[in-house]
Amino acid sequence: MSDTTQAIAQVTPPGELAAARKAGRVRVILAFLAIYIIWGSTYLAIRYAVETIPPLFAAGFRHLSAGSILLVWCLAKGLRPTWPQIRASIVIGFFFFLLGHGSLHWAERIVPSGLASLLVASEPIFVFLLSSAAARTWKLTGMLVAGILLGLAGVALLLYGTSLESRPGMTLASFAILFGAFAWSIGVIYSRRSHLSGNPALLSALSLLSGSIMLLVTAGLTGEARGFSIAQVTPKSWLALAYLILFGSVVAFSAYSWLLEHYSPTLVATHTYINPVVAVFLGWLYGGEALTLKVGLAAAMVVGAVVLVDRGTNQLHHLSPSPSKSSE
Repeated sequence: MSDTTQAIAQVTPPGELAAARKAGRVRVILAFLAIYIIWGSTYLAIRYAVETIPPLFAAGFRHLSAGSILLVWCLAKGLRPTWPQIRASIVIGFFFFLLGHGSLHWAERIVPSGLASLLVASEPIFVFLLSSAAARTWKLTGMLVAGILLGLAGVALLLYGTSLESRPGMTLASFAILFGAFAWSIGVIYSRRSHLSGNPALLSALSLLSGSIMLLVTAGLTGEARGFSIAQVTPKSWLALAYLILFGSVVAFSAYSWLLEHYSPTLVATHTYINPVVAVFLGWLYGGEALTLKVGLAAAMVVGAVVLVDRGTNQLHHLSPSPSKSSE
């Protein structure tokens, strides 16, 4: 606890201090629920949105709308971005939204939402590997090795046990999702190492807007708008897009950015072993997606791998004396 925090605690009445701590705990719980539950549901929403809206345009318009909402709110509160924040948001927008979400929206034209979520669940493994590479330290425990190997086996089962048996283009789309998860992981590492301070909502707005511009420009360059008409968009796609804008981007991504400011990227990445459970269940319940034995086994392997990697990483943190940023 910092000296400032201690001083505030000394002059704050016990009742108010207890209420503040309770409010802080509630905020943390709600933030994690947002990235656990809401993001788990967005996989099915993406599938519905890209049914009749070109994928890069769907992703671009989603983040443009969400970023604009957040930016107007921030400006109304008197918040102004700094150049380092703008520069960082361009990098984050590139990895998170152009590469990460762009590939996911494109691939979900073919890949079922539950399968997509399981492939994205490889993110914590990528985060660990990239964190180790960035720190130039390759400390491994038995739990980490087991988690990485189990995760690779689970992904292999998904790719070669389900993808090749389905319609054409499934394998390429599945690899595109893995590429997007890898790109998102780079963005996670960069966002932590950039040590930016400021309002998380403002940083979210800037990142969403920069990513949306890249997505829309790429959509234009690739000719996605050719032959597209707004009249062909179904009400289901409009509703899915509205849900993605309000809940998937404004609410959940703001919570995600705030959590990255206060907690380790590995802890925040635990949403990836809750999201698949939510996504697979919703895809089966509402999307008519098959829940086969292979998918169930692969899901158990991937989720188990992420849990092992998370616990193995925590073991390394306990063994290492290096300081970490305290939560506020």
